[in-house]
Amino acid sequence: MVSGTTDWLTAGMGLEQLRALIERHACAGTRSVTEGAFISSIDRVGSPEVSTTGTMFVLLAQGAKRLALGDQVHTYRAGQVLLTSVDLPTTGHFIEASRQAPALGFALTLEPTLIAELLLHPAAGGLPRSARGAAAPPGILVDDAPDDLVDAVTRLVRLLDRPRDVAVLAPLVEREILWLLVRGPWGEAVRQLGLADSSLSRVGHAVRWLRERYAESVRVEDLARMTHMSPSAFHRSFHAVTSMSPIQFQKQVRLQEARVRLLADHRDVAGVAHAVGYESPSQFSRDYRRRFGASPVQDVARLHAADLVPATP
Repeated sequence: MVSGTTDWLTAGMGLEQLRALIERHACAGTRSVTEGAFISSIDRVGSPEVSTTGTMFVLLAQGAKRLALGDQVHTYRAGQVLLTSVDLPTTGHFIEASRQAPALGFALTLEPTLIAELLLHPAAGGLPRSARGAAAPPGILVDDAPDDLVDAVTRLVRLLDRPRDVAVLAPLVEREILWLLVRGPWGEAVRQLGLADSSLSRVGHAVRWLRERYAESVRVEDLARMTHMSPSAFHRSFHAVTSMSPIQFQKQVRLQEARVRLLADHRDVAGVAHAVGYESPSQFSRDYRRRFGASPVQDVARLHAADLVPATP
């Protein structure tokens, strides 16, 4: 019993043990550790695919992946963290992955309610407080992972070897990981995610509105009013988080939705264009080509030929 407890508390496990655990348990696919955490093993680089980020903490144990958001490109590698604090439309693919050396990663969904609970803990009293109206942090952050964070993730994944302990111990380790994020180098972004009145949360509200009503015409002034911000402050915050203007963001979402619809029925390009909010089919085709590098019909034919289906926005 003593040796087991010591084993549980041992720090400094490092990235090597995490790699071995993920490779053994993921088996060239994805496996849940808990309801909000999962591991994955990807054995091919693949082609760039459109998807959305969700609000996630990702630790890559092996390989490398590249994400494009608007005009920004983010690359993260083994031993690095990707943190996404808003659900953003991205294009991404693994750039280092093979059968001999698969890309191995861990991901945890960031739940605002759990973060808010941590911020109410007395221990959070010494953390920096986001002033009302403080600038919104970027929606995507990449940095090196501290050793204590790697250790916590390793201990959580290691529970897959002890399934009877998962229900009791996994919530404790997930809480530890969130706490390390709250007080770590990306703490401002994580803390704002847990504060309903933060600039990041307000932008997140506008992002959700645009994703749900992508086909509707929108004015920046109306979005600003919805989020209780001035138009200039809203525009600055929205661009800081998404690296796009609200109109550019809406266009990205429209084109993603159009791509999914065209995979189901590629014969009605004009109908799809209208359904996602375009009044001009020719403008839709021009925007689609700029976004995906081919006309709607050519792109869908290419996806079917390669058996690639982009994730639903």
